[in-house]
Parts: sequence; C-alpha cells; structure tokens
Amino acid sequence: MSNLQDDEKRLAALGYKQELNRSWSGFSNFAISFSIISILAGCFTTFAQAWNNGGPVAISIGWPLISLFILIIGFCMSELASAYPTSGGIYWWAAKMGGAKAGFYTGWLNLIGLFAVVASVGYGAGSFLNIILGAQWPSYATSFMGGDYIKQQFVLFVLIIVFVTLINIYSGHLLAMINNISVWWHVFGAALVIGILLVVPDSHQSVSWMFTEKINNSGFSDSSYWLYVLPLGFLLTQYTITGFDASAHLSEETHSAHMTAAKGIWKSIFYSAIGGYILLMAFLYAATNTDVINSFDPAVNPFGGGSVIAVLYTSLGGGLAFKTVMIITTVGQVFCVAACVTSCSRMMFAFSRDGAVPGGERWKKVNKHRVPTNAVLASAVVAIAITLPALYKSPTGAPTAFYAVVSVAVIGLYLAFLVPIYLRLKLGNKFVQGEWTNGNKYKWMNTIAVAEIAIISIYFILPFSPAGTPGNKDFTWTAVNYAPILAGGTLIFLWIWWHLSVKKWFTGPKTTI
Repeated sequence: MSNLQDDEKRLAALGYKQELNRSWSGFSNFAISFSIISILAGCFTTFAQAWNNGGPVAISIGWPLISLFILIIGFCMSELASAYPTSGGIYWWAAKMGGAKAGFYTGWLNLIGLFAVVASVGYGAGSFLNIILGAQWPSYATSFMGGDYIKQQFVLFVLIIVFVTLINIYSGHLLAMINNISVWWHVFGAALVIGILLVVPDSHQSVSWMFTEKINNSGFSDSSYWLYVLPLGFLLTQYTITGFDASAHLSEETHSAHMTAAKGIWKSIFYSAIGGYILLMAFLYAATNTDVINSFDPAVNPFGGGSVIAVLYTSLGGGLAFKTVMIITTVGQVFCVAACVTSCSRMMFAFSRDGAVPGGERWKKVNKHRVPTNAVLASAVVAIAITLPALYKSPTGAPTAFYAVVSVAVIGLYLAFLVPIYLRLKLGNKFVQGEWTNGNKYKWMNTIAVAEIAIISIYFILPFSPAGTPGNKDFTWTAVNYAPILAGGTLIFLWIWWHLSVKKWFTGPKTTI
C-alpha cells in the first residue's frame, strides 16, 4: 500500500490526481512494450522490405546495427520516463522541458504515429489471418468477398480491430494479464518457429550466404546499393522495434513507475533485438528457393516478391508446419494490436486531459473499470479510416498504402522521440534527474539518438522504387511513397493550426489537483 501511496505522491508532484487504476506490475509494464514491438509481427510483415532492399545483408548485419542505435534511443527515453512518470509520456516531457509549443507538436506526432501503428499492425494481422483461412479452406479463398483478397484482408482487419477494442474497454486489469500472456506466447512461439525452420526443411543456406548475399529488387541501380537501397531495408528493424514508449504511457497504471517504466523501455528493446535477430536468421537459413522468393509473378509466387510467407511456403510446404508457424505469428500479431490500442488510447487520454485534442472532454472520460472508453473507440475508428486506401490494389497486386502507413508510423513516432531527447540534451545539468539515469553518458547518447532519428526520417520519405520518383519515365502514382505527403501535410497542418488558433489557448499540461 505504501508503494501505491508513493506513486500517487509522485503523480501529485507532477500535478495529477490518480484517475486510472494502478494495477500493473513492472513485468506487465515491460510486457506491453515487448508486445507492441512484437517480433512475431514486425519480423514477419516487413521482412520483404529488407529482402528486396538489401537482401540477407540488410538483416544479418543491418538488424544488430540498427538495434544498437534504437537501444541508445531507449536509454535516453528511460531516463525521461523515470523523471516524469505520467501517461502523457513523450509529449509531457517535451512540454516540461521546451514549453507548450514543443509539447503540442510532439504530442500530435506521437498520437498520429500510434494511430498508424494500430492500423499497420492490425492490417498485417488481417492479411496473415486471410492466408491461414485460405490455406485451411480453399473455398473461402475463392468465395468470400468474391475471392478478392484485398477486400478479404480488409474485412478481417476490421474484425480484429473490433475484437481488441472490446478487450480494451472491458478491463485494464484484464489487459495487463493479456500482455503477460503475450510475452510468453512471443518467447515460446518464436522458439517453436525457429525449431521448425531448423528441423523441417530438406536443405538450408550457408552461413556465409546469410552474411554476404546482396539482393536489390528495388529497381534502383546496384551502384546505389550501399548508400540508398540498403538503408531502405533498415525499415524492417526500425519499424519492428518501435512503440516502446508504451511503458511510459502506462506509467499512471504501473506500480513504482519511476523505475519500472524506465526499465520496461530499454529491456523491451534489448530482448526484442536478440529474439528478433535469431528469428530472422532462421528465416534466412531456410530461404533456399531464392528464385521463387524473388519472383513478383503471382503465378510463381502468389505471396509477393521477398515475402516471408514465400520463404515459409517454399521451405516447409503448405502442410502442418507451415500452418503452425502462420497461426503462431497471427496470434502474436493480435496480441500486438491489443497492446497498440491500449498505448494509443492512454496517450489520447492524457493529451485530451491537457486540452490539446478537439472534443477533449469526451476523450478523457473513464468508465467504471477506469478505462478511457471513448479514447479506445477513437483509436480504433481512426486506425480503420487511415487504412481505407489499402482497399486500392496497385498493378503489382500489393496494397501500396500499407507500406505508406508503416512509414508514417515510424516517422511520426521517432520524430516525437527526437524532440524530448534533444531538449534533454540542451538542458544539460539543469535537467532534474529521476532515480534511473544515464549519468554523464547522456551527452553522447542523446547526440547519437538525435542524429540517428534525423537520418532515418529522411530515408523513409524517399521513393521506394524508381516508378515512384517524380520525373521518372515509368512514374506511376501507385508506386509513390505517400509518407512524405502524409507526414509533410500533417506538419504543415499543425503549423497553421498552432499559429491561427492553438497558441492562443494551449498552455501545455494542465494540472488536475
């Protein structure tokens, strides 16, 4: 009980009364970030991005390299989470250190990034579930929604969002339990997938191939491989290992959050990086039929060029082993969506509490279970709305909008991370540290973190293929990377909104006591 009182005192010192149910343990706090990172989601759904832009090198060398940079970002954020354990998380830190304007921009980038994460993970889960149902019941594939797989996976995506929304509304305590289960599902599930890929295939790739093979299916020239194509493949790592700010957003529901939320952030990154690497190397080890995997011809490879499902199907066949792996990843992805909705809704709750979201009174209400129901519903509705373009099928057969949403998620979240990390660097010794700190190491850590985020944000707004490059003779709007349009448009809108209206009434975080 004394811990609870200490937590309430810390929250009161930051200006807030305890409104949410503080029932989460330190493990549950770690679990939500681990579930959102979800190696069973990101490693599967964006594998093609790395395979087609760099090949095995983008994974075997790129994953540990980028993971190290992300871990440094995590350490920077852990320090901030310890100093300011509130549901507002990132934007609250930014407002505290840089004023209302910094808080406003950071909050909206964070919220938009979280909406995009809910959308992209949910859509990925829908597409995998669609393949499972088609493999088990061939009549489903040809009859449901007229056999149009783009429509099929969109409907399944909506059903998954509805399912996890209901779970989120029901109980905060139930959610904590589900996230705890999710951790072990990811650990044992990933171990089983790795075991299947080691034992079942008749042949395997050599270790030297896994570390040296370069693949460029991007359409760009091989001369641009190291400086352009390969970094595009790093989206796999950068997208998978994100959303770890959830530990901060659940601070007001976690015991001893000033320590446990800080540890939840960096530990979720560290363990996901190791587990994800072993899983991805198992994929490469089993990827022997490279001609089929590389093919973009639906008659040869119906799963899409570079798809992990093509790797699994060619190495395992379409039988029990294949179906088992697909079920493991899909369930893991559903766990991930549930955690994403939780994180997004808590961010929206906190941001609305401070008056930064239109209709804020509605979004900050909590139900009898002390869950912000309306914020949960809004997170779900917005996620569905921004995924509607995925109903449009590009000439390659891929829902181009999916990767755009993924890029927006990465850019939005990491730009939101950048602001408080930079502000903490700027404050130097004036920053009042919490119990968990980086000491003097913050100087080089925060500098590296800011530089890494700036660089990856530039790469992820660049064209993913020559056909998406303005001025190219083969230019087509279906190949365009919409991330810069969406991210740039958002920033312009926020700038106009701030200057015309927001600066007159938004003063930063509001206290509730």
